[in-house]
Amino acid sequence: MKRQTVRTDVAIVGAGFTGLSAAHELSKAGINLALLEARGRVGGRVESQWNGLGERIDSGGQFLCEDMPELMALVRARGKTLVETYAKGEFVAQPLTGAKQVERIYHASMSIRDRMNAIAPGDPAIAGLTVAAWLDRQNDPGEAKAAFRSMIQGLWCQALEKLPLWHLIDNDRRITNEVSELQYFVLETMQSLADDLAGDLGDRLRLNTPVRTIERRPGGVRLASTTGSITARIALIAMPPMMASKLDFAPPLPAALQRALGVWQSGAVIKVQMRYATAFWRARGLSGMVMWRDPPALFACDASKDDGHPALVVFVGGPLALRWRELGDAALRTEVMARLRQALGTDADDFIDFSCRDWTDDRWSGGGYADLIIDTSATEAEKTILAGAPPVYFASSELSPSFPGYVEGAIVAGRIAAQKILREFNPQ
Repeated sequence: MKRQTVRTDVAIVGAGFTGLSAAHELSKAGINLALLEARGRVGGRVESQWNGLGERIDSGGQFLCEDMPELMALVRARGKTLVETYAKGEFVAQPLTGAKQVERIYHASMSIRDRMNAIAPGDPAIAGLTVAAWLDRQNDPGEAKAAFRSMIQGLWCQALEKLPLWHLIDNDRRITNEVSELQYFVLETMQSLADDLAGDLGDRLRLNTPVRTIERRPGGVRLASTTGSITARIALIAMPPMMASKLDFAPPLPAALQRALGVWQSGAVIKVQMRYATAFWRARGLSGMVMWRDPPALFACDASKDDGHPALVVFVGGPLALRWRELGDAALRTEVMARLRQALGTDADDFIDFSCRDWTDDRWSGGGYADLIIDTSATEAEKTILAGAPPVYFASSELSPSFPGYVEGAIVAGRIAAQKILREFNPQ
């Protein structure tokens, strides 16, 4: 295949929601651009796949809520259908306990989280502390601590022993929804939103184009991919920090920026979805929502598109995902079904489809749902990455001022990056 050399104003690397959003903002402003994506699809950690019944399901990022304004506006603008996640009925906790004890444990775990978030991220008293070390110092009952651990490792898909306390507090403060983040999902799949955005870009989007080298040179940058090279005035690296750190920059990035990109690690998550002939849990007065304290970071909820498509989704996160991925497909299914059977009864065995997506070591994203800082001393990492090394800039959901690690955060991050780049073209 003939290698091509393309010239443009801005080259964007990564066509997840950050790159797509940045591309749209720049395109509206009349900037010539090329959006380069290593995969054969757009969306990044948002993805859909066909299950065994021929139904399109979300195998990546899925849920949203009304407190995510940019994503909700995009859903409406693109004419998508919101499905309200079924949440009526009883919540099940594992190991099984009485309803009053479940409520007591839940409120106690949330009290730990509230206490944590009352600490200022920059408080010298927590310098160098991981979340695990801080949790060990708390005087709460063991069950409340176990529920807190399961909740945090399930949300962030990372071991508490690796998470800096200040980083978790800072992230939590930027996630401002007051209603459940599981409030809705998109009937047509979240991936369909990314596809719509991609369709607007035409031939400015180049799939199956992994960028290998980014060369900073006088007057701009040169990006080398497997299909050719692109020269541009500015490059925007719209990738998770850990994946951005693996790119080859020439000359090397400033040492502080290299270090800042290198302190992140992707989360580990496996997403499983079962389709059933009937929503048997509803008939028993259950919501389908299950949270396990043991093993931690295991969570299930109802993901039925309508009464004709009953479904449960199970998320396996953090260290548990890393252990279970080593089992192989058959043994992983056995583990998941054994836990569901304990929680919801033998009807859980009667699925008509079992679909699994392992994100623990994804080639182009590193993992899911997001990257997290794993160095307790790296308090300036985000600021350093956002400053970039002009004409090379960085953006990702992880760096967003709102909803880091979510699609909402990716959209916001992309738009902020686009405005920064536009100021380069139109200085005030």
